[in-house]
Amino acid sequence: MAKDLVCGMEVNPETAEYKTSYSGTTYYFCSPSCQKRFQENPLKYINQKETVSVMETSGEPVLVQPGGKKMASGPTEKKTLPIQGMSCASCVVKIENSVKKLDGVVNVTVNLGTEKATVEYVPGVVTLEQIEKAVSKAGPYEVIKEILEEEEKIIREKAFRKLKTKLIVSAVLSFLVLLISLYEFLPVLKNLDPSFLYFMAFGLTTPVLFWCGSQFFVGFWKALKHKSFDMNSLIAIGTASAYVYSVVATFFPDFFTKTGGEAEVYYDTAAVIITLILLGRFLEAKAKGKTSEAIKKLMGLQPKTARLISPDGSEKDIPIKDVEVGDIILVRPGEKIPVDGEIIEGYSAIDESMVTGESLPVEKKVGDQVIGGTINKNRVFKFKATKVGNQTFLAQVIKLVQEAQGSKAAIQRLADKIAGIFVPIVIVIAILTFIVWYFWGPEPQLNFALLTFVAVLIIACPCALGLATPTAIMVGTGKGAELGVLIKDAEALETLPKVNTIVFDKTGTLTRGEPKVFQIISIDSLSMEEILYYSASVERGSEHPLSKALLEEAQKRNIKLTAPQHFQAIPGHGVKAEIDGKEILLGNLKLLQENHIPTTNLQNHQEEISSQGATTLFLAVDKAPAGVIGIKDTLKTNSKEVVQTLKNMGLEVIMMTGDNQKAASAIAQEAGIDQVLAEVLPADKASEIKKLQAQGKKVAMVGDGINDAPALVQADVGIALGTGTDVAIESADISLVREDLSGLISALKLAHKTMNTIKWNLFWAFIYNIIGIPIAAGVLYPAFHTLLSPMIASGAMAFSSVFVVTNSLRLRKFRE
Repeated sequence: MAKDLVCGMEVNPETAEYKTSYSGTTYYFCSPSCQKRFQENPLKYINQKETVSVMETSGEPVLVQPGGKKMASGPTEKKTLPIQGMSCASCVVKIENSVKKLDGVVNVTVNLGTEKATVEYVPGVVTLEQIEKAVSKAGPYEVIKEILEEEEKIIREKAFRKLKTKLIVSAVLSFLVLLISLYEFLPVLKNLDPSFLYFMAFGLTTPVLFWCGSQFFVGFWKALKHKSFDMNSLIAIGTASAYVYSVVATFFPDFFTKTGGEAEVYYDTAAVIITLILLGRFLEAKAKGKTSEAIKKLMGLQPKTARLISPDGSEKDIPIKDVEVGDIILVRPGEKIPVDGEIIEGYSAIDESMVTGESLPVEKKVGDQVIGGTINKNRVFKFKATKVGNQTFLAQVIKLVQEAQGSKAAIQRLADKIAGIFVPIVIVIAILTFIVWYFWGPEPQLNFALLTFVAVLIIACPCALGLATPTAIMVGTGKGAELGVLIKDAEALETLPKVNTIVFDKTGTLTRGEPKVFQIISIDSLSMEEILYYSASVERGSEHPLSKALLEEAQKRNIKLTAPQHFQAIPGHGVKAEIDGKEILLGNLKLLQENHIPTTNLQNHQEEISSQGATTLFLAVDKAPAGVIGIKDTLKTNSKEVVQTLKNMGLEVIMMTGDNQKAASAIAQEAGIDQVLAEVLPADKASEIKKLQAQGKKVAMVGDGINDAPALVQADVGIALGTGTDVAIESADISLVREDLSGLISALKLAHKTMNTIKWNLFWAFIYNIIGIPIAAGVLYPAFHTLLSPMIASGAMAFSSVFVVTNSLRLRKFRE
C-alpha cells in the first residue's frame, strides 16, 4: 500500500485513480483534491525519507524536475519581500517568471495590491540574495530591505506626501496651460502673439512632465534598459510624443508650414494627461491604504508593555518583547492583555470583539485562557503567560491574514497571462494606428495620426487587471478577520461559493462538546459508584470528551480513582485495561462482542439510551457485563438556526459521527438535519468525504478535533472551529474563531460577496480595454466624425484603476 502524502490515507497503487510522477517517483492519491494540492506544491508534502534523490558530482542530494530545474529534498522557508518599482500587472508576471526560473524556488506569488512577493524556497539550494537579483533582473524593480513596520509607514507617508505635492503643482501648471490653449476665446490672451504663448506653454509643461511626471520617465528608462515595457512605458511614450511634437512646432514651425500644414501644439494634452494620471495614482494610493485597514487594526491591538509581577511581589512595566513564558502578569480594568495566558488569580469580563468578532464581553475566571490584545473590562486579575512573541494568537492571526492577502486566486491566472503580453500588444496597436491615420486619414494627417497614437497608448490600463483580484482578496480576508473568520488563502475564498454540501462533525461542532453522564444502569451486582470507579479509572488521563464526562461525574461523587495498567485504546470501539488486577473493557457493543462477551440483554438498554440522542458505553469486568452508562451532549444554542439558514441557502447538510445510527439520528433530528453518516470510525471520515465527492458534490467539512484533520484536508474546503485542536486548525482552509457556528454563515456570505466583487472587477478591467482601445484608435470616426481626445483617454485610464480599488473597498461594509 502507498500513502497519500496530503491526507495520510493508505492507497492501493494498483487500483488508485489519481497519481502524479515527480522527480522520477510516482505518488498516489485518494482523490483529485489531494492530487491537486500535491501538484501545486510537491515539496510541502515530500519528506526526505520518501524522496528519491539524484546525486550531483558535488555529492549534494537534489531533485530534478522534468524541465531540468533542481530542487532540494530538505525543508522549505517562506519569505515576504517588499518590492519597489511595480506599476502594473505586467510587472507581476515578469517578476514571477524571473524568480521561478531559479533552482530551489518552490513557489512565488507577487501581489500588486500589497506590492510584495511571497517566495517559498529551499535555503540549501538558493539564497535570498539570488532571489533579490532575479527580481532586479526582471525589470526596474528592487527588493526593499527588511524594515520595521513603523519605518515602512513613515516611508509610505513620505511618498504619499510627495505624490500629493506633485499632483497640486501639476494641476496648477496644467490649468494655466489649458488657459493658454484656449487663448482665442479669452480676451486677456487673444491679442498676444501665438508663438509667445507657445513658449509660455512650453515653460509650464516642461516641469509637469519631467518633475511631476518624473517617475513615469524614470520607470520607462529602467524598463528599457531591461528590454521590457510596462505601464510607465505607455505613459512616457504617449506624453513624450505629444510634447516633442509641440516642441518642434514651437521652435521649428517651418518644418510644418513649408509643406502647407499648421504648426499646432499639444502641450495641454501632455500636461493634462500627467495630471489626471497623478490624480488617479493619488486616489488609488488612498484607497489601497484602506484595503489594509484590517491588518493595521489587528497590529494596533498589540500593547507595547506588560506589568510583570516579580517573585518578591513587586510590579514592574516591561516591553512586550521581554515577556517570557511562565511570567506572572497583572492586568487592571481598561487595560489590554499583553500576551496569551491562563488566569491564576481573580476574575473579570474580557472584551474579545476585535479578535473573535464576539460583541458581548466574555466572563473569565481562574483556569480560563485569555488572549493577548483583548481588553480587560472591570476587575484586576493575574495570569501566567503561556504564549509570547510570534506564538500568540494575535500574532498568528496577523500572519495568517497577511499570507492570505498575499495569495493568488486561480481566477487571476487568466488576467496575469493577458497582462504579460498586454503592453507590447498595445504599443503595436498604437504604431499600426499611427500608420493607418498617417497614410489614409483625413487632413491634417500627421495631427490625426499623433492624437490617435497618444490616445491608444494612454487609454490602455493593465493596472486595473493587476488590481482586480488582490484588492478584493485583501479587503475580504481582512474583513473576515474582523468577524472571527480566518481565511488561509485566496483559493479557499474562491472554492467556498462553489460548495453545495456541508458535512458537520457532531461532537464539539454541532454539540457543545461537553457531554454529561445522565444515566447509569447496573447489570450485575455492582453499585453505581463501583461502575463509575472502574469506568473513570480506565479513562484516567484521556482527553476524549466522553472520558471527561466520566471523570467529572466521578469527581462530583468524590470517587477516588486508580491508575490503569496495560492500557490499550481500540479505535472506534473503546478501551481495555487492568484495574485492581481485573480486566476492564469499556466501549460499544462491538467491543464486547469481539471479546466474546454476551450482549443479548444489553440491546434494550442501548435502544432506550440512543433514542434520547445519547451515547451508550458498556462496562465489562473480567469478561462479564457489569454496567451501562448513558452520556449525553447538548446542541450549541444556534446550531439549529445555522442548519436552517444553510438549507435556505440551498445547501445540502449532513452530520457525520461515530455514534450508532439511532443516537445519531436523534441528535440530527433535533438539529434539523435529514442526512446522517453514523458509526463512522475516525480513520474512515476522509473516505466518506471522498464518496460524496465521487457523486459530483463540492464538499465543505466542518470539524474541531484531531480526528477531523484528514477529512478537513480531503474536503474541497476544510473549516475548523477555533476552539478545536491546533492540528485541525492547521489542516483547515478556514478557521472560525468563535465557539458557535454563526461564523460559518459569515464565511459563506463573505466568500460569495468577495468572488462577485472580483468577477465585476475583472469584467470591468477587460471590457474597459476591449472597448476603450478601439475607440481611442478611431473606429468611430467613419460613422460620427469624432475622435477620442487623449486627455479624456487619460482620465478614463486613471479612473479605471480607481474604480476597481473603490469597488473592492465596498467589502468593508459587509455585515453578517
